Amino acid sequence: MSVPAMSPPTDAALRALALSLAERMLARRWHLATAESCTGGWIAKVVTDLAGSSGWFEAGLVTYSNQAKTRLLGVSPATLERHGAVSEATVREMVAGALAVTEADVAVAVTGIAGPGGATPGKPAGSVWIGWQRRGAEDGARLYRFEGDREAVRRLTVQMALQGLLASID
Repeated sequence: MSVPAMSPPTDAALRALALSLAERMLARRWHLATAESCTGGWIAKVVTDLAGSSGWFEAGLVTYSNQAKTRLLGVSPATLERHGAVSEATVREMVAGALAVTEADVAVAVTGIAGPGGATPGKPAGSVWIGWQRRGAEDGARLYRFEGDREAVRRLTVQMALQGLLASID
């Protein structure tokens, strides 16, 4: 889904999203796991910037390479071969893998092309798949096409990942 041109969120805006998420997670006594590729752990960083995040954040896995996606999250080599790292199938396996290897109640996974390089036919820079899943529930995944430089794409990915988490737990 193309996202209308939007300004990347500020650190303060990302912090506000993380605070909202913290409140909801603590109220439910739930824990979060992240599986990140193109954001390089930025989602985990934003949530662990909050004091007391150990009360609701369990683990963050940065799986930048295909080998790490396979080894740490159980993403099938066949999925990566058939669909590529930036695909719906891969992000769904990443989010399921994050739940499988942790005791978290909720997980988010991101994989994409932050740019400026790395684009392939049909997958331009700014293409990002985000997946969310609650333990015992169906997963969800969505394709975003963000505009801007590498920093903007990564910031927007963190923002949408956190917003999607909020929506998935409400």
